[in-house]
Amino acid sequence: MRLMNLTRGAGWQGVKRYTALALPVLLLAACATQEPSSTSTTPSVKLPPAPPKPVALTPSPKQTELKTLIGMQDRLYDVAAPLLVNNAVLCRNNARNLLGFTAKTKYSYTAEFIEAASALGLSDQLQVTGVLTGSGAAKVGLQRGDLLVAIQDKPVPAGADAERQTALMLGPLVNGRNSIKVTIARNGGNQILNIPLTRACAFGIELGNTENVVSYADGRRVLISSGMMKFTKSDDELALVIAKEMAHNTLTHPARQRNTATMTGVIDNLIRLRPDTAALNGMAGVKPYPQQLDAAADKLSLYMVARAGYKVDGAAALWQRLATSYPASVLNGYTAIHPGTDYRLSAIQQAVSDIQAKQAADTALLP
Repeated sequence: MRLMNLTRGAGWQGVKRYTALALPVLLLAACATQEPSSTSTTPSVKLPPAPPKPVALTPSPKQTELKTLIGMQDRLYDVAAPLLVNNAVLCRNNARNLLGFTAKTKYSYTAEFIEAASALGLSDQLQVTGVLTGSGAAKVGLQRGDLLVAIQDKPVPAGADAERQTALMLGPLVNGRNSIKVTIARNGGNQILNIPLTRACAFGIELGNTENVVSYADGRRVLISSGMMKFTKSDDELALVIAKEMAHNTLTHPARQRNTATMTGVIDNLIRLRPDTAALNGMAGVKPYPQQLDAAADKLSLYMVARAGYKVDGAAALWQRLATSYPASVLNGYTAIHPGTDYRLSAIQQAVSDIQAKQAADTALLP
């Protein structure tokens, strides 16, 4: 359940870090020597055998696959969080009140991963799996691993349909309220958190299970492929790609292109664990963006990136590298859908210059 509007999709159906602090061991060595007594003897002590070393359990292939997928999704959501939280004013009619966290059960994945999800600590009960940075949930201390017990004193559903039922429970609550009372279980006890609602861009952020270097927007969701994530060299670059698709949604470009249904079908396919690769042949029915629409999305996305605290000065280099690596002749690639690279680069450079001037003058970052 993606309560921070990283909405639930089959991309989650496929699928943090701990820092070890090594404490020094103090070894006492005798510095003084003593002449042994001629009459004393040292008793012989028979030491018990050393206990066997614990055998490290090897993760199953499914656990490894699931952990890899979860790791990619965690990075995608971590980078997307500041873009969503800091750009409600730019998302126009797409901003909503959000709780600011995601939650899952072991049934959040396809049947083949239920056992692996259980081994990774998930159960029938909804467990917090991510907290949106800067959200009300983060501010009141909600943590990954917390179990959801009750919402407004009503028990949270459990089991295979828990996500859907809980989403239905929450739907009417987010309108007309400033906060929602959530009871969680942590460390063997219950705690009550009054979570302030967060105004944020209400776009679903999805991971596409394909090595094709692509990203898509269908008006309400953004999809970034695993191939695109690997192509980006930094969080700043990944933020540029996410924001570009957010901008297309904000500017209603999929609808203006009469491409919404096609984009939705492509995203629905790619968030599956095993996408239909045959459907990716050619352009999959996706219409290329006219250069004017694309440049408008570039400009808006750069303001979104800057407002989220990411760097914008590498934007032109990213899109030029992408166009060089995957030219328009690569039908499944990004440039084929966004072919007006030269036109876009000119608009990008102008927008970057304007943003940097506003940052230097400490004026509002609004396009």
